[in-house]
Amino acid sequence: MAIQRVILVILDGVGAGELPDAADFGDVGSNSLANTAQAVGGLKVPNMQKMGLGNITAIQGAPPAQHATGAYGKMAEVSLGKDTTVGHWEIAGVASPRPLPVFPHGFPPELITQFEQRVGRKAIGNKPASGTEIIKELGDEHVQTGHLIVYTSADSVFQVAAHEEVVPIPELYKICEIARDMLTGDYAVGRVIARPFIGQSGAYRRTERRKDWSLLPPRPTILDKLAGAGYDVLGVGKIDDIFAKRGLTQSAHIVNNQGGITQTIEFLRAGFRGLMFVNLIEFDMVYGHRNDAQGYAGALEEFDRRLPEIMAAMGENDMLIITSDHGNDPVTPSTDHSREYVPLLVWGKSLRAGIDLGVRSTFADVAATIADVFGIGPMELGTSFRPELE
Repeated sequence: MAIQRVILVILDGVGAGELPDAADFGDVGSNSLANTAQAVGGLKVPNMQKMGLGNITAIQGAPPAQHATGAYGKMAEVSLGKDTTVGHWEIAGVASPRPLPVFPHGFPPELITQFEQRVGRKAIGNKPASGTEIIKELGDEHVQTGHLIVYTSADSVFQVAAHEEVVPIPELYKICEIARDMLTGDYAVGRVIARPFIGQSGAYRRTERRKDWSLLPPRPTILDKLAGAGYDVLGVGKIDDIFAKRGLTQSAHIVNNQGGITQTIEFLRAGFRGLMFVNLIEFDMVYGHRNDAQGYAGALEEFDRRLPEIMAAMGENDMLIITSDHGNDPVTPSTDHSREYVPLLVWGKSLRAGIDLGVRSTFADVAATIADVFGIGPMELGTSFRPELE
């Protein structure tokens, strides 16, 4: 098996059942796929079903495949977290033994004071909140005063919301860069996020000019190793933000699933040799965080409809890996990420089909496999499943 290209697709926030330590995270009963399917009366995902999605966890509408066209399994997370940053780091081969800091009561007053002095604007909010709800609550005050809406969530994030007509995008981005520079040590959150919005009182809505500033991974990832070995490393979606552009040779920053899928197909047709790392964000950002099971199911079905386009653009020596970075069950009361296994589907024209990859002990098995495929391993963490596919 001489694989030349790996296409790694992250269905952001799509989990496959609670992890053994889910109780420690308040996520008992979470199963993003199964609970969503039950809530909507069954998922229509025939292409992923044929690959073996229903063999991973019981999904109404997607029964186990008797003769799966792909390899299938699920992966546990060893990092102490359930957020985008540590999930992607672990997929890329770097685990986080310590949880990133969270601020359930808001950020310390001295930190906010320092932030205000550095950026030249006052801050309001400073509490965990839903992004759509806090702009409803504080949007008018922000527009009237120019004060920044600063908030966090159950995740390790420092978020700054501002109306685009009050704080121009370049200024908002600069403000977030200052925050990222400040947030170190005990305050080293996983991500600083710019949350621009537009509209009038009572009808504010967030725009697609969100931007993330992530912590750099503490050690080299599979992206760094591939790029250093002369391979192409392409990022699609918010991969450039998550890895602070490190290890990428080319990227296309896209903030919706349809655009991300289209770009994936365009990169496949254009040709490259190495890894394409794709993040499809809407399962998490648009539907999971808003407990919109119907929308979540629709996004899964939309991806499934376009999956054959991705497969058709692949060559004989390509490997497709579909997985996730954490759960975000839209059916449970919580609107936050959920501590879950993530699905693992692998397909390629030259790969064995119908292989049960079992329960992988870490997301880092993906990085280990990619390193094995390109002969640049082994990674510090993870076990390659390449031999099982030959």
